[in-house]
Amino acid sequence: MEAATPHRSQLAALRERPGAKVLIVGGGINGVATFRYLAMQGVDVALVERGDYCQGASGASSHMIHGGIRYLENGEFRLVHESVQERNSLLEIAPHYVKPLQTTIPIFSTFSGILSAPMRFLTHRSGKPTERGAVLIKAGLVLYDLFAGAGASKRNTPWHKFRGAKASLAELPQMRDDVKYTATYFDASVHNPERLTLDVLRDGLHANPNARASNYVSLVGHGAQGVRLRDELSGEEFDFDAQVVVNATGAWVDLTNQAIGSPSKFMGGTKGSHIVLDHPELLAATAGREIFFEHSDGRIVLIYPMGDRVLVGTTDIDADMSVPARCTDAEVQYFFDLVHHVFPRIRVTENEIVYKFSGVRPLPRHDDTAPGFVSRDYRVERTELEDNSVMLSLVGGKWTTFRALAETLGGKVLAELGVTEVQSTRGVAIGGGKNYPRSTQEKNAWLAARADRAPRERLEVLLVRYGSRADTVLDAIGVNDPVLAECAELSAAELVYLAEHEQIGTLVDLFIRRTSLAFRGLVTPELMAVCAGILAPVLGWDAAEIEAQVTECTRVLEQEHGVRFAPAGA
Repeated sequence: MEAATPHRSQLAALRERPGAKVLIVGGGINGVATFRYLAMQGVDVALVERGDYCQGASGASSHMIHGGIRYLENGEFRLVHESVQERNSLLEIAPHYVKPLQTTIPIFSTFSGILSAPMRFLTHRSGKPTERGAVLIKAGLVLYDLFAGAGASKRNTPWHKFRGAKASLAELPQMRDDVKYTATYFDASVHNPERLTLDVLRDGLHANPNARASNYVSLVGHGAQGVRLRDELSGEEFDFDAQVVVNATGAWVDLTNQAIGSPSKFMGGTKGSHIVLDHPELLAATAGREIFFEHSDGRIVLIYPMGDRVLVGTTDIDADMSVPARCTDAEVQYFFDLVHHVFPRIRVTENEIVYKFSGVRPLPRHDDTAPGFVSRDYRVERTELEDNSVMLSLVGGKWTTFRALAETLGGKVLAELGVTEVQSTRGVAIGGGKNYPRSTQEKNAWLAARADRAPRERLEVLLVRYGSRADTVLDAIGVNDPVLAECAELSAAELVYLAEHEQIGTLVDLFIRRTSLAFRGLVTPELMAVCAGILAPVLGWDAAEIEAQVTECTRVLEQEHGVRFAPAGA
């Protein structure tokens, strides 16, 4: 008989009661947020994700929570207003993962772009790249700041500031000598989008005992008995009945609709890639702020310090959904060029890359519109299925607006069910953001109050990883739980906790989505082997499966994320 591992238990909850009022397909941030919203309304809701939660575009983002100042040029004023309001809100309800982000735009001209910007606004075509000058950027930032202070959420970011060349180079001495101005404003960062997604999911599961969710379950068909689901870890299939099916599979919406027998042509996703660098000189050059600027091809790109690493991105290329999204050599060279574009005296090579990632943005079909001008807004398409159930397909959406989007999409689901909203998610703290210590003084007090339970360094890791939920983890792992010799950020007891409570299905899940170890280039073959051995009894892995998990994890990190491991014995 198959062992009752944590993942099997989640799957069993779906198979034992193979039906729900609502089935959400897709475990990215938008699907998970809609799951949370519906669960809070008391709706019988289930969610399935074909891979791991936040594995697709949600986990391949630029790690920004932002209003999208450049969307103003597209005329997307509603979206920008909603986005800055949601940014303000997330700084309050998810302070454990969402932090203020100082952002600086280097500007190399005064009036450039004034004539071409209206044409871009009217046609949504990029045309010949024209640099955006200080006047145009100033106008955009004034409007951006006005949006941030007008709405339901309170302003919690400062107004922007302009500086001239001398002051700009004093702050950022490695920048190009011909910089004329810099504009500095605040957005927000999300240093661990995967864990924020898990917190939103957990809130949904805790809000409603009928709510169920399982990763590694895909939708493969539709028939008289409802949708056909498949367990991706065992290959077993089963039927699941739902009155409303929500297709929140992002860039794969059309492929999911095809699988359910309702073909569509809603999507036109674009690929965005990033690299992560271990480069102290570049890190110092950023002076702790994101450098957000226009590259020579007109693309808006970024150089973004994250802890002791630097994130560089992003591209915007029409995606071929028939092949996996990967960061190519050409994109890497593009990133090197954009660093040189702003910091010409800093050299970057392949040797500094510790991680690469790529995802496909869930953009609507855009035909002749240039990728950079495709709307980042969202809409919902309704389709009636042959068994009289309803499919609602989410087209578009961005990270920052996930809470508001979930209420919009969830509201349409409630209308289909004839159910009235019970409560809003506005202002409701997410997971470990509840009672999170925000100021340095509060954090020091939090750490001091738990000094008898673990060393300060260990407590700091747990607070970053779990927010205020670190207390729950501390209760589970015990007092002065020893860390692994291979990694000071993990212990055997914490690995067991993660396996038992966070639906780990594969070893890759641990390093990419339950921790940020892969992102920072801190995974080693020795660590993989030790962690697989500790997880094995909980997840039902025998010796052959342990070996297979380590082999697959190595392949994914090397081939999909550009990680270079030292040769054995080196």
